[in-house]
Amino acid sequence: MSRRSPSHAPYRRDDFGTPPPQRVSGTQALPNLEAVETREDPPAVALVPPHFRAPQAKMSAQESCLSLIKYFLFVFNLFFFALGSLIFCFGIWILIDKTSFVSFVGLSFVPLQTWSKILAISGVLTMGLALLGCVGALKELRSLLGLYFGVLLLLFATQITLGILISTQRVRLERRVKELVLSTIQNYGSNPEETAAEESWDYAQFQLRCCGWHSPEDWFQVLILRGNESEAGRVPCSCYNSSATNDSAIFDKIYSPQRGRLGPQARPRHNTDLCSVPANRHIYREGCAKSLRTWLHNNLISIVGICLGVGLLELGFMTLSIFMCRNLDYIYDRLARYR
Repeated sequence: MSRRSPSHAPYRRDDFGTPPPQRVSGTQALPNLEAVETREDPPAVALVPPHFRAPQAKMSAQESCLSLIKYFLFVFNLFFFALGSLIFCFGIWILIDKTSFVSFVGLSFVPLQTWSKILAISGVLTMGLALLGCVGALKELRSLLGLYFGVLLLLFATQITLGILISTQRVRLERRVKELVLSTIQNYGSNPEETAAEESWDYAQFQLRCCGWHSPEDWFQVLILRGNESEAGRVPCSCYNSSATNDSAIFDKIYSPQRGRLGPQARPRHNTDLCSVPANRHIYREGCAKSLRTWLHNNLISIVGICLGVGLLELGFMTLSIFMCRNLDYIYDRLARYR
């Protein structure tokens, strides 16, 4: 008989044809069990349930979007804060040093005190609104962001209301302006202490290149401008068309130091002798009512474009501020829950 190797020794099958299990010592089984356990251990990432991974990614995207909006609001409001500071300083400069301002712009715009106050107040309001936006966005304060949104909403509503009133009450406003202008013309030079309205109208005539409301004849009823019986009526020097002639003698009554700074094109000031010219001289023949309508018609697209641009800018800032205000606590609560 041939001898067989022990590894090929026959083994019995039980009655069901299943080979009996092999006996393995305990010391031999331990390494195999450890190997099995090591192979079946899941990676560390699998410890987080799958349904928690999507909310974490979503929260990260929302946090990035919120951070982008925050710095966008901060930068733009910082720009408007600087702009408001410049407007405020400009208004204070006009109020304190009127002579330098007149020399700078090259003309004598007399009611400077009124406009300087308007500029100063506008600058302060712009700075305050921009400061609300900057601090509210950078510090993520819902109260300041809500106040910022409320002020912008109030400004936007005011602009819409003014636009509707101007559109619907255009005829009434035009009639009111006409009454004010004609009253200013009739009382021209009657009260030397109150000349703001007269000088403003002089400025309007000078810039629009017109004379009177309807025509230069509106000035012929002004007592202080009436000439002798042999002379034709007289009009203010703001009606004088200096571009039609090189004659600058008409401006001889202008205060000489002021004229030296501004040149022969300067307009008269009421704190000196009244400057007037005969109506048969080179004056503007067109009334300011027609010139004003022409100016508004020519600049209507620019005016509407500026108003729309300001309105869209306000709407954009309102949208960003209210989005940030509403999502601050929500995003941070969700982030704290999933972290």
